Amino acid sequence: MARAAAATAAASPDWTPAAWRRIAAILRDPEVAGRGGAAAGRILVEEFIPGTEFALEGLLSRGELNVLALFDKPDPLDGPFFEETIYVTPSRHPAGVQSELAAAVAAAARAMGLAEGPVHAELRYNARGPWLLELAARSIGGLCSRALRFGTGLSLEELILRHALDLDQDREREARAAGVMMIPIPRGGILREVHGMASARLVAGIEEVTITARLDNRIVPLPEGASYLGFIFARGDTPDEVEAALRRAHAELGFVIEPESPA
Repeated sequence: MARAAAATAAASPDWTPAAWRRIAAILRDPEVAGRGGAAAGRILVEEFIPGTEFALEGLLSRGELNVLALFDKPDPLDGPFFEETIYVTPSRHPAGVQSELAAAVAAAARAMGLAEGPVHAELRYNARGPWLLELAARSIGGLCSRALRFGTGLSLEELILRHALDLDQDREREARAAGVMMIPIPRGGILREVHGMASARLVAGIEEVTITARLDNRIVPLPEGASYLGFIFARGDTPDEVEAALRRAHAELGFVIEPESPA
């Protein structure tokens, strides 16, 4: 979270005072400081990498990368900070671009000494090729894995467990397009009500709308916050249909957020 704020803000020459103060305040938060340890006392400034962003879900077998899904992130993810929102698979980008992204992840996994199990990677792609932002020896976070089905209906977690137990598995993702939207927090305050759930679920292609934020609790938008209001899941014949369904369902939702009372 702080990395994204610093890196994107650094793209403009006047970023330093405001971004520095904001990131420093985030790092002083007791919860952030507790998780980050000594690293919470440092700020990393990086050059901003422009381009289209992707997420890759993979499974390593004896050092070989099997790409389970490549997600497009169709929203522009630019600074000074941004929330990830929509993931859609299969990717709509050329096969050559997809191959370059997979090769970059495979090379990074080898460099890290990873040989078995799941990997989740975030990348950007521009005129200079693929840029690896993150590679983790884990599967995709939150509830996002619900967008993926394999073989005869296996979930991503079932696929990973069968791999760990050396059991036969069909790693082919279902033929239909799928996607998930992480519902962003529009503003901070106390979440009192959520409207439009029924109509959002009636949108063609929508499979599930789940609100994970608790009513009557404080919600904090990015970059100070680190969570979402919930998730919307969709399936369709094409990635375009899936993306459109996610956007229509989100438009049906309304959130009553009261300002916090001053202490």
